[in-house]
Amino acid sequence: MRIGGLASGMDIDSLVNKLMSAERIPLDKMEQERTTLEWKRDAFREINKKLTELENLMYDMKMSYTYNSKSVSSSIDDAVTATATPSTSNGTYQVKVSQLASSAINVSSGELAIDPTEELDASYHGTKVEFSTFDENGDEQKYSYTIKEGDTLNDVLKRVSNDDNNVRMFYDNQSNKVIMETTRTGDYNQGTAPDGAEIQFANGSFLQSVLKMDVANEKGGENAKFEYNNSGLVMESKTNSYSLNGIDFEFKNTTDGKNAKLTVTNDVEASYEAIMKFVDKYNEVVEALNSSQQEEKFRDYQPLTDEQKKEMSDKEIELWEERAKSGLLRGESTISGGLFNLRQSWYSKVETGGEYTSLTQIGIETSKNYLDGGKLVVDPKELRKALQDNPADVKKLFTNNDEGASRGLVNRLEDALSSTMSKIGEKAGGGTDTLENYTLGKRMKDLDKRISAFEDRLVKVETRYWNQFTAMEKAISRMNQQSAQLMSQFGA
Repeated sequence: MRIGGLASGMDIDSLVNKLMSAERIPLDKMEQERTTLEWKRDAFREINKKLTELENLMYDMKMSYTYNSKSVSSSIDDAVTATATPSTSNGTYQVKVSQLASSAINVSSGELAIDPTEELDASYHGTKVEFSTFDENGDEQKYSYTIKEGDTLNDVLKRVSNDDNNVRMFYDNQSNKVIMETTRTGDYNQGTAPDGAEIQFANGSFLQSVLKMDVANEKGGENAKFEYNNSGLVMESKTNSYSLNGIDFEFKNTTDGKNAKLTVTNDVEASYEAIMKFVDKYNEVVEALNSSQQEEKFRDYQPLTDEQKKEMSDKEIELWEERAKSGLLRGESTISGGLFNLRQSWYSKVETGGEYTSLTQIGIETSKNYLDGGKLVVDPKELRKALQDNPADVKKLFTNNDEGASRGLVNRLEDALSSTMSKIGEKAGGGTDTLENYTLGKRMKDLDKRISAFEDRLVKVETRYWNQFTAMEKAISRMNQQSAQLMSQFGA
């Protein structure tokens, strides 16, 4: 703690602070420069974030389903529906469903005189709950669960249900019966057991003698049955779905002897929306790049120092920094060059041997307003028509993977995008990069060293000022003492 001015009466602390304020001016400028570099780095990274979002959308633009999406309509959609793959041929398909696939279920023959929450009688300890089901090949799979001391009926049923055995069991408190059913649909018993039941258990077993279940009471466990295109051949499925000729059928009900007509067509709207989503994101990227080059730069608005912020309100700081950040990337060749390369990706023809060789043929062109920076403008009618008439050639136009003049537009755009992102990465790095790994970071690190060295110098300068004022105070104090002695001598 320093106290000055005792001899001189001067406010030494205030004088030193004012002198140091002048000394700090170079330091303030260096700190403002570092803040500007941080803002510029963050602005570059924000641009790269938008470019990454566009790059992610390119994956969908390379996929067949974007251009050959199919829609399937059903004449009996409460009984049969379907989805189709891009390779499915357009046309009408007929399906007549005579039986749905069902799970097998077995229920106790009568009410049980057992409280499922109480411990089972000791006479049941060590008794085995045994049953078997069948695998995909119709081979019998046996399961056994031993009743332990302290088990309740619910404990045993839960143990069965939690196991990987395609079966669940539970106690119904209202009917006082146990329900045992398969967790899958379909007929897996291919003649191994003569009664055809999906869940088998022996006579006199715990399931039969105690839980009053009978194999003969099982219901369900049937395959779905349907006829395809009036072929006369009845086909079966263990589930209520079936894949055939690129179509995935879903059976919800029987068709009461009628044919459900399923019509496969090109889903133009789905393809159109996918392309428009990509175009919108591209235009968003162009807007970000273009606006960064058109922003006005306010050179009189430098980053605020901590001292300046203390004298301003939060709103004033916000408005000031808004102007200080404006135009940070203006004139950056990485941005302007990247924007030029993105625009160039669309202009050249694509020699695919197909019907379409340029964007204008499918209703897409670049904006005629130069201030837009090359945004894409879409004619919905023309684009939909191209997708309806020849989706395969639209796909070639965008995704052809050859090199040179045959390279698709999306691949050309991806090349330009990757180059721009790489250059921005070299300049501004990524979230995990250290300062040494990118250009702006190296400048920031150099500034950190200069700032640290200058702060050390300021400490020495401040100490020197205090030493000088302290020496002045001592001199004044001695003069005052001498004056007092002289006055006392004259007074004597």
